[in-house]
Amino acid sequence: MSSNDPQERPDSKLTRSKQEWAREGKFLTGRHARPDSERLPPGQHLVQNWPVLDLGVQPDVPLNVWHLEIDGAVEEEACWNWASFSRQPQTDLTSDIHCVTTWSRYDNHWQGVATRDFLETVRPRAEARHVVLHSYDGYTTNVTMEDFAAEGALLAHSWEGKPLSREHGGPVRLIIPHLYLWKSAKWVRRIEFRVDNEPGFWEVRGYNNHADPWLEERYS
Repeated sequence: MSSNDPQERPDSKLTRSKQEWAREGKFLTGRHARPDSERLPPGQHLVQNWPVLDLGVQPDVPLNVWHLEIDGAVEEEACWNWASFSRQPQTDLTSDIHCVTTWSRYDNHWQGVATRDFLETVRPRAEARHVVLHSYDGYTTNVTMEDFAAEGALLAHSWEGKPLSREHGGPVRLIIPHLYLWKSAKWVRRIEFRVDNEPGFWEVRGYNNHADPWLEERYS
C-alpha cells in the first residue's frame, strides 16, 4: 500500500521530470500577457479533455468519511463534515484553468463554496497573511490570503453539473483560476491560515511561490 505522505514515497517519473523542468526553465517563452489582453497565457496550448496529474495516489474519500479541518490563525478552529460543508452558501462559477505542464482548458463550470463566503464564516484573524492547503494524499501548497480570497476562487465539489470525480480531486478541491493549477489543491482535507509563509510540495522543488500564468511564474 502506498504512503499518503509524498515525502515518504519514491518520486514518480512525472515528479522527477517536473523538477528537471524547473532546473532547465522548460517551457518559458519570456513573453508576458495580461488577462484583459490575451485569454491564453504565454506558453500554453488549449485542450478539450481534462488531463489527470497527481503524485501517484488518488485517495478514495467517501462522503461519510470526508472532513475539512480549518485551523491556524482563525477566530475559532473547526472541523466540517459533508453536511456542514453542504450547508454553506453554494455558488456556480465558470472559469478557465491553466496547468504548468502547458495545457489550458476554457469554460469549466463549477459548483461549490466561494472562498469569499468561506472566509466570512471561518473569520481568519487580522494577522493571517497566508493559506496552506493540505490534501488527503499528503500534498501541500501555499497561497497568499489575497489569492485565496480572489473573485472566482472556489472550494469546488462539482464540475459540469456532476460531482467532482476522484481522479480530479473529489469530493472537494480548491480552484483558483488566475494561478497555475498546482495551487488548486485536490482532495482538500485541511485549510491552515498562517501569519508566515510555508512553501508546499512543488514550491520546495523549484516552483514559484505565486504562480501567475500570465507572468510565466512557473519556477522560482
